[in-house]
Amino acid sequence: MTESDVDKAILTCALTGVLTNPKQHPVPVTPAQMAAEARDAFNAGASIMHVHLRMQEEGLGHMPSWDPDVAESVVNAIRAACPGVIINLTTGVIGKDVSGPLACIRRVKPEIAACNAGSLNYLKIKSDGQWAWPPMVFDNPVPKVQQFLDVMEECGVHPEFECFDVGIVRSVGMYLEAGMLKPEMGTPEYNFVMGVASGMPCDADLLALLPRWVKPGSVWQTTLIGRGEIWPVHQRTAELGGMLRTGLEDTFYLPGDPRATGHGVLIAAPAACALRPGRAVAGEHELASRGLRQGRRAGEARQQGQRLPVHSYPLVVGVVFRIHADF
Repeated sequence: MTESDVDKAILTCALTGVLTNPKQHPVPVTPAQMAAEARDAFNAGASIMHVHLRMQEEGLGHMPSWDPDVAESVVNAIRAACPGVIINLTTGVIGKDVSGPLACIRRVKPEIAACNAGSLNYLKIKSDGQWAWPPMVFDNPVPKVQQFLDVMEECGVHPEFECFDVGIVRSVGMYLEAGMLKPEMGTPEYNFVMGVASGMPCDADLLALLPRWVKPGSVWQTTLIGRGEIWPVHQRTAELGGMLRTGLEDTFYLPGDPRATGHGVLIAAPAACALRPGRAVAGEHELASRGLRQGRRAGEARQQGQRLPVHSYPLVVGVVFRIHADF
């Protein structure tokens, strides 16, 4: 692995999100729409598609779905439109019942799945002092995290640890010390989620501090939620060696504040951030050639009672492009 490999930036496109209304914003819902938007993002440099699922019935496209048939249709359409793409499947649910996301993981066996790594008071206040929605807890206690990790290990899926505040970043380190992430599941991957009103703010100075709490040899990226304030932090992510993500799940606005009309133009913006400090954008062929497509083969082997050599397991992103030692 060369120094130029280490510096390459991997781009993720977050296509839809949880509840964004397709009648108000140009988020894709159907398999065909998801595939078309993914293709535009793919052509603009995104190698990974972060996928949320929506109900397919007329008038219900703003509602989330955990139907494995929907998951399979959406993922198959994206794979057909974007040969070599890496699928990153959402898993977030409130409450103890995780049967829906686990069924979807087992059905589509994505290369990556989100693993929400800690609980958060999920709040937002309006200018008149009223709650934007009833205060809720996005509950992710350790036993729930372990349930997801167990099924990801079973299916050969690499976990991406979603970190909404600094305490969750530090908790991931404890998960690793406790052996919750098995070595064959690949290098630890942190996703710093910044911009949720009751979580970490989207702030470049705060971002510069976070890598010191990332375990050595891990990889990290940022998910930045907001408007114009996100773009300087995307730039700082690129300068610090992190991986980049954007999409209509995270923002509706391009740098300079025009509204984004789709994912091709959105992905072009973090790609430009990566290029400014001299980093190249990693392509899908580079990722595939370094073991990112081995997850499902590993999972199938485990289900058949076989064991692949360690180098054949899903070595996602961080195994290939490691953080610089001074982070």
